Amino acid sequence: LLLCVDAFSTGSSLSDQVHQTPADIHAKGTSYSQMYWYRQLQGEGMKQIVLSPTYGKPEYEPNLKIEKFPVTKPDADSGTLTVKDLVAEDKGLYFCAVSQPHSDTVNL
Repeated sequence: LLLCVDAFSTGSSLSDQVHQTPADIHAKGTSYSQMYWYRQLQGEGMKQIVLSPTYGKPEYEPNLKIEKFPVTKPDADSGTLTVKDLVAEDKGLYFCAVSQPHSDTVNL
């Protein structure tokens, strides 16, 4: 299991205005086919945003704006989460974790 962390800091108050381009968070150097992205907002627990597989469509958590959190996973060695249209409420820690898919086999 690999874990990467990034943090956005936008100021001292949620009423502050944010003037930033989209934030890209990159993970590289790990050869896994599934990348999970999480975020932990101030005063909250860590919550999953999306599962990004190398092949197939990303699986977003319910009630999230997909267009705000586009992901790419072009190969098993890298992946990127972008946070678009940044606002003060996006301030927090962003994490990724990777894994290989598995299936259980039973011999009869």
